[in-house]
Amino acid sequence: MEVNDIIFYIFGAITAISALYIMLTRNILYAAFALILTFIGVAGIYVFLGAEFIAVTQILVYVGGILILLVFGIMLTNRLSGKKVVSPAYHKLMGLIVAGGLFAILFKGILEANFSALNWIDKSKGAESSIPKFGLTLMTDYVLVFEIIGVLLLLALIGAVRIAGKTRKEVNDAL
Repeated sequence: MEVNDIIFYIFGAITAISALYIMLTRNILYAAFALILTFIGVAGIYVFLGAEFIAVTQILVYVGGILILLVFGIMLTNRLSGKKVVSPAYHKLMGLIVAGGLFAILFKGILEANFSALNWIDKSKGAESSIPKFGLTLMTDYVLVFEIIGVLLLLALIGAVRIAGKTRKEVNDAL
């Protein structure tokens, strides 16, 4: 067994163990820290797969952005540790209708799109660098995944704003 294989298995073990810890722990702050470890392990696996750009993006976006917001939200609302935190759902039917309609529109658009007719695809096929090839693959084969990640980031931002708004209201009510 080579050193590269050993390091790859170490990153895989870090990812799997921290993901299991997230599933089994009841402390949300420890779960967030374990999620940071999981994302770093996945970034390490991306490096071994030759996708350094995705690994750096993984660390910058998820660890540097979303998880830091999550940890701040947890620490700001840590006063609720002794109480059961319930997140009520409002307008479930309307949310389901809007989400289903949006999914149907996006899915139909992706299926009917003729990506091979675009001029910039022909220009980037002959490129020497791997960045244009990555961009071409991302915007043709993985466009649905790219859009889902964009929606996920938007939802994380909305959730962080909502958490911060509730915390500010609680602080103002206490004063």
